[in-house]
Amino acid sequence: MIAGGSGFLGRPLAERLAAEGHRVVVLGRRQPSTPSAALRFVEWPASADAGPWIAEVGDADAVVNLAGESIAGKRWSAAHKARILDSRINATRALTGAIGRAAKPPAVFISGSAVGYYGPLGDQVVTEEQPAGSDFLAGVCVQWEAEAARAATSRTRVACVRTGIVLERNGGALPQMLPPFWFGAGGPVGSGRQYWPWIHRADWINLVCWVLRSPAATGAINATAPAPVTNAEFARALGRALHRPAFMPAPAFALRLILGEMADALLLSGQRAIPAKAERLGFTFMHTRVDDALAAIFARA
Repeated sequence: MIAGGSGFLGRPLAERLAAEGHRVVVLGRRQPSTPSAALRFVEWPASADAGPWIAEVGDADAVVNLAGESIAGKRWSAAHKARILDSRINATRALTGAIGRAAKPPAVFISGSAVGYYGPLGDQVVTEEQPAGSDFLAGVCVQWEAEAARAATSRTRVACVRTGIVLERNGGALPQMLPPFWFGAGGPVGSGRQYWPWIHRADWINLVCWVLRSPAATGAINATAPAPVTNAEFARALGRALHRPAFMPAPAFALRLILGEMADALLLSGQRAIPAKAERLGFTFMHTRVDDALAAIFARA
């Protein structure tokens, strides 16, 4: 069962699991515009703790929680920050409550999180052992993971996947980066020295599928490629993949003027996060270098 299974990450994950022969139930607020015969949709008001969806929890071998308001969907106001937090906490609380009440709870509960857990850091290498930061996104992730941890029992394994910048042509952050490059005005953001912990979407899907199958995969797991790069390195790699120049920086002051607090949290700072736990437990990445990941994406464009 995948809560929030119709989005940029949830839909391809659901389709992958269905292709492997699993019966997949997608929980969401509305029926997908392009239904799939391989997936069964069940309406789910994410904060509700009752309804027909409850029975699905008791029938599931695994539950994946990807529900939550978009972090980058609009400029952060106090009201939008509250929606970002509440959507994650309430959805996760509803799921963990249903898991706790189920006569036959799922064997594994995978809940979303983000490398924003660590807060803005410099060039320090960050593993899952790094303590939480103190900014807004770190606080969201700490509370989000604490709600998920309530599902952990001797019968249910819990993993929190701390996702970085997921790369694919048809969604996520990458399409929003392309217009300046197409017009020859692409380049680094701010100083360009901040690290961007990226991951190809195919590797993210493979990693979540691996967590589902791996009993030792518990607790926090960084969903980032083994070689994070600075924003300047990322811009140059994107320019190479697009055969476009990448020397025109986007000034930090302009981004702050346009985006406010969100500019510092999402663009002008970052984490040099590495997937220490996944690699230690034997997960293998398809794309370990950002040049190779971007080349694979745009070769299919």
